[in-house]
Amino acid sequence: MAIVEEVPEAEPTQNTASSSTSAESSASTKLPNELAYLISAFTPDHEESNRSKAFLVLASYCQGVRAAFPRKDGDEKNPATERLARVFAPIVARIAEPEEKEVLIGLSFLSALFQVDWEVASVLFSQESVLTTLPDVLDLYPTATVSKEAARLLSQAVGHKTCRAVLPKDCVEWLQTAMNRKDQSLRALAAMAIVKLTRGTKFDAAALPQGDVPDSSAADSELVALMKGLVLSGEKDSIPDAVEGLAYMCVEPEVKETLAADRQFLQQLFALVSRRKGASAATPGHSLLYGILMIMTTLCAYRPRLSAEDAQIQKLRRMAKAGKKPAEMGETDAESVLDDDEHAKKRCRAVVQAGGLDVLTSAVKTSDSEGVRLTVGQTLLYISEDKENRGRMLQAGATRALTDIIRKVLSDVPSSGAEPPEPPSTILLPIQALAKLAITASPVQVFGPSASPLLDSIRPLSILLQHSASTALQRFESMMALTNLSSYSEEAADYIAKAKGLLSKVEFLMLDEHTMIRRAATELLCNLMAGSEEVFTRYTGDGKSDSAKSRLHVLLALSDVEDLPTRLAASGALATLTVSPDACKSLYALEQEKHRTLRTFIQLLDPHLLDLLGVDEEEDTAEEVPPAESDPGLVHRGAVCVRNFLANLPAKDLEALIQQEETKILLQALKETLQENRENMDLLRPTAESLKCLMDAGMDIAA
Repeated sequence: MAIVEEVPEAEPTQNTASSSTSAESSASTKLPNELAYLISAFTPDHEESNRSKAFLVLASYCQGVRAAFPRKDGDEKNPATERLARVFAPIVARIAEPEEKEVLIGLSFLSALFQVDWEVASVLFSQESVLTTLPDVLDLYPTATVSKEAARLLSQAVGHKTCRAVLPKDCVEWLQTAMNRKDQSLRALAAMAIVKLTRGTKFDAAALPQGDVPDSSAADSELVALMKGLVLSGEKDSIPDAVEGLAYMCVEPEVKETLAADRQFLQQLFALVSRRKGASAATPGHSLLYGILMIMTTLCAYRPRLSAEDAQIQKLRRMAKAGKKPAEMGETDAESVLDDDEHAKKRCRAVVQAGGLDVLTSAVKTSDSEGVRLTVGQTLLYISEDKENRGRMLQAGATRALTDIIRKVLSDVPSSGAEPPEPPSTILLPIQALAKLAITASPVQVFGPSASPLLDSIRPLSILLQHSASTALQRFESMMALTNLSSYSEEAADYIAKAKGLLSKVEFLMLDEHTMIRRAATELLCNLMAGSEEVFTRYTGDGKSDSAKSRLHVLLALSDVEDLPTRLAASGALATLTVSPDACKSLYALEQEKHRTLRTFIQLLDPHLLDLLGVDEEEDTAEEVPPAESDPGLVHRGAVCVRNFLANLPAKDLEALIQQEETKILLQALKETLQENRENMDLLRPTAESLKCLMDAGMDIAA
């Protein structure tokens, strides 16, 4: 496995089309004449731009053959792989030629083939003729050019299990020796091959003979020190291979800590992509940039958050794989301490302090690669986990970078139509990072003074909320971010309310079992209620709408749950809605049917007075547990709700209402609220107006 991105598909050309036809019609024993130049296109004397084009053509040819000869059910072997192997075998066989030029052609072509079609390359590498010739090549051609190409080929080969299993012992020993050569580029290539070899043997059963490969912590430390030194040396030829090797090695917790603790190394590494503002920095090659980003995301990665059940399953799998008993797992668990949240947080801060944020934002500007952009998005998400980093993220332009990443992915996904397709789940991580920023700071700080960027962010946040692959945390954070945005302006609240499917999803989550999810959904709805006429109308109806009445019933229930922030949000929404006579009609109907409206208002004003009414048989006491003491916010909301409710009821309904036992308890609650809050004019006014409404309806408030 190489730390490079997949070679993109080239658009069909006349040559490519004819190549596929030639491959299908011929006996597939030689490369088509029009592609014969590929034989020597990968040798080091060719320019990088020409080699890049050759990679595209070679990839197109291989894909054409595979399309022409698909594998069928029941086939033991892949016919396309066999045909391609026959086509390329004569080229690879050149490594046995006496001339150095021919040897270079064979080595470089096979190395390139590993990056394009590893299955075919593995078949060719595993041939007896190649395995016996390679050690001879290393002895007979000690020149720097051949040595580098051989090391590069071995580095590609040992990334695959089938090749590791057959790798000659002489080649391993040669790689170990090459790491001590003076040529920095050769040392980097050899070190990278050794890293892949040692890491690969940990994950497959085809282990090499005892002692062939160094696999100790000391050896790992030496390799890390070697590759760090190559990066610090600044020698261009060796840096890409050193970075790739470090990208492989830094998955180990100890290596992560070593790299993160070396600020000079991090600064030198990041300088390969971007320096401070005003300084110039050459744009790195694609594979080098991707390798640097992989190191960054590995350093910043947090351990996946697992449920208790998933964590136990993972532990059992680890024990089974290691063949250990629970008592013997202590050493392994101790090593994993370096991957806990506290260590990950420190590594993230080290990356930020060394200038890593500029690297991430620059990478989005300079690369159109989907892999690069999504890796940047994931890394920014890791960094945003620590609230202390978010301010620096905003200063570095993280909002713009995340917006560009998200826009690029969404540009290929239709947003209209009866059933638009769901965006790929890979987009959720950058959107979640954007949500964290939108939660932490004001909308102006995150998106700037212009309303357009803020409004553009609503669709991605709506996707994060509704996507089938979203986690509970992602839904929670999307609602928190949308709540913050909805408070910016009525226009923003209206945009959020009109997002397709969003309101229905929020209303569904208001009934979620998780307290935090339920709270976030209710708070978002409360904000939308105040800012969006559409949401307000959805809940007020015309006084006869069953759907509006059902929604009001949910708000009444949520005003009576144990979680205080949820009660504040739900009762705040009721205080807003009760200015509408239609909403008050629905609440009156609910009082007649369920006897819940006045009970809820009494609960808000003084929960202790509910004891005078007894327990409603329909109440779910397991879900609705009144707090021991009143909250000033709830009392104020309750007073406003009562004033609006009584003032908007028709005289006939109000006269009937005062005959109920609940109204007498409500009167007592209002009187006590008036006595205890004489200096609070905001509360005193609605309370006094409520008492006046009852008195005007004929109720004796002095009793």
